Amino acid sequence: MGLEVGAVGAARSAISAVPLPARLDAWERQAIDDPNLLGDIAFALGRPFHVLYPPRVGRTVDEFRAAFAQAGIDGVVYYGKKANKSPAVARACAESGAGVDVSSTGELTAALAAGIRGAELMVTGPAKSDDLLWLATRHGGLIAVDDLGELERLAALGVSSRVMLRVLPTASASRFGMTDGDIDRALAFLAGADSIRLEGFSFHLSGYDAVARAELAVELIDRCLHARTLGLPADTISVGGGFGVDYVEPGAWAEFTAHVDRRWFHSGKSFESYYPYHFPVPGPAMLSAVLAHDGLAQRLRDNGIRLAIEPGRALLAHAGFTVFRVQGSKTRHVHGEPYQLLTVDGTSLSLSEQWFESEYLPDPLLWPAGPGDTTPTCVGAATCLDSDMLSWRRIPLPRAAAVGDLLIYPNTAGYQMDSNESAFHDLPIPPKVLLHPAPARTNPGSADCHPPGNRLRWTLDG
Repeated sequence: MGLEVGAVGAARSAISAVPLPARLDAWERQAIDDPNLLGDIAFALGRPFHVLYPPRVGRTVDEFRAAFAQAGIDGVVYYGKKANKSPAVARACAESGAGVDVSSTGELTAALAAGIRGAELMVTGPAKSDDLLWLATRHGGLIAVDDLGELERLAALGVSSRVMLRVLPTASASRFGMTDGDIDRALAFLAGADSIRLEGFSFHLSGYDAVARAELAVELIDRCLHARTLGLPADTISVGGGFGVDYVEPGAWAEFTAHVDRRWFHSGKSFESYYPYHFPVPGPAMLSAVLAHDGLAQRLRDNGIRLAIEPGRALLAHAGFTVFRVQGSKTRHVHGEPYQLLTVDGTSLSLSEQWFESEYLPDPLLWPAGPGDTTPTCVGAATCLDSDMLSWRRIPLPRAAAVGDLLIYPNTAGYQMDSNESAFHDLPIPPKVLLHPAPARTNPGSADCHPPGNRLRWTLDG
């Protein structure tokens, strides 16, 4: 390819970003280390693809439920379905006893088709359509009401319904949620609406602050107690999502954030903010921190209140990755140093962080592994848009990539895979591939038995 890599060598050059290797689960290492698996899938599909490992979803649900049990409270997990459309994820939730948070008739029917029962649905979103409200009530879903008009439309249906009132947090500028005045009017309406059962209150906060969630949860407990004085049952609160995911090691993240430089990025690109790719208390551990703050768990127990959570990204942590094929390479120079500029067979719409004025930072892995010199590398997409870049920063790949190699972007199941997918240029949307541990097998005529888990096999998602 003619890439001038000798001057770069094993040491990181001034134009190369610091490495941000991703944390990998055992199943991910197994898939990546397999000498044939990913290459065979790429050959069979002939396009980029997403990989999901459904058992990891079930494991994370179990970890959230264990955090509830350890705190001694009644808790329920609703998977935020918007984070990934895969039927296999909703199926894993159904098998693990989790519910699903939906915001459209499409999501609701898909959840039902995956085995989620009506009572296990949380129905959220602003100004829900009449069809969504009708379908949710028919199946007995729990509806998070965002405005007074929704209550009036529910009452007009003449069907029994279960609701929570979504609270606008103090000082929040969000367009979602109800003000104190709205809540008072809603409670007065519900006191005279026999067909609507108030089950409690909910909120959603931006960011990943455990303390803020715990403190606002206490306010919702007080709202439940007030509602009970009006004869309304109010026995559930939801603190929504926002449970962090730990993508990279703390030392690597600290070095990146302390020294990030425009010189590391193609065309001097810069971003104002990044997702916190190192999160010291992620997922279920963050839930434990919320419950432990200022005796929240005890308050929930004392008042007989159930806690609901709606994780999306956190429930999908380490449950999947995305694979692209290198189909072009060129050498560019900046500040007198060479770097590799790749083109892959897909678009950055399959790594959605780029479309939120940011960059997906966990380093992609180059497959197959092989010898070579560390090579600063940027990754572009197969479209005619100059800004369509999967990785603006010059990633220090362990060798120069060649056409036909695969680039594996790790931990992409949460939002990255399909929240912005598009068949732009008539390029096909990457399919989802499911990996499963292969069952035990015995060679005919031999006493040798291969135990389960020593290999993975694949199929296309639903």
